[in-house]
Amino acid sequence: MISGGLFFGSFGASALLSVFLLFCRIGACLMIIPGFGSNRIPMRVRLFIALSVSLALAPLLAGDVQNSLPDETLGTVARFIGAELLTGAFIGFLGRAFLAALETLTTLVSMAIGMSNMPGMPIDGTDTLPPVASLFTVTATAMVFITNQHWEILRGLVASYEAIPTGQPLAAVTSLEQFAGQMGETFILALRVCSPFVVYTIVINLAVGLVNKLTPQIPVYFISLPFVIAGGLYFLYLVIAEAIMIFLDGYFTWLQVG
Repeated sequence: MISGGLFFGSFGASALLSVFLLFCRIGACLMIIPGFGSNRIPMRVRLFIALSVSLALAPLLAGDVQNSLPDETLGTVARFIGAELLTGAFIGFLGRAFLAALETLTTLVSMAIGMSNMPGMPIDGTDTLPPVASLFTVTATAMVFITNQHWEILRGLVASYEAIPTGQPLAAVTSLEQFAGQMGETFILALRVCSPFVVYTIVINLAVGLVNKLTPQIPVYFISLPFVIAGGLYFLYLVIAEAIMIFLDGYFTWLQVG
């Protein structure tokens, strides 16, 4: 509250600069992180959301940002802007890793149940995904907002100013190690989500291959394909709720701890 009072009391060029530095980190993060950074949201809407969040957090953070500026020369301001943009983008990419892992593994699920050849449409990004992958990613993104966990994203942004002070450049080696570790953890999480379908496709393909060996004169693959799809859809109906909850639990844990 004291920093907020000082911020409003000394409103001027330096205060505007501190708000802009807030906008650099917050805007870069919200333009990339899942949900807020979806391409289905118009660019102007995302811009206004980032600006609104920056202004809302300004009384809390702008005073500290303003005090961290040693001077307001062009070189110093440019260095701080670049550092804040990289920090916000790095935080956004850490969150985007969850959705990238889910998209990759649910594409495997589409192949496992025989629906990979069905045409889909881009939902969160610009790449076309199979319908099953789109179902998983859209449901997971919607559940983040339905459960009000998007507020944890804002809480994490506020906490990031303690972990990475304003203007501090990212350590390249440490950041790459953290990002690589995050990718590994997210793909393990996505593999846990999709593991029932991996077992399903192994069992089904072994059974189809065995039947094909016993009756080579019958086109077993084409005959079995409708049954594989029907069984996969029923299996999807049984496990999708639990799979989404496992994924969200991992994502929420990262939001609260990371």
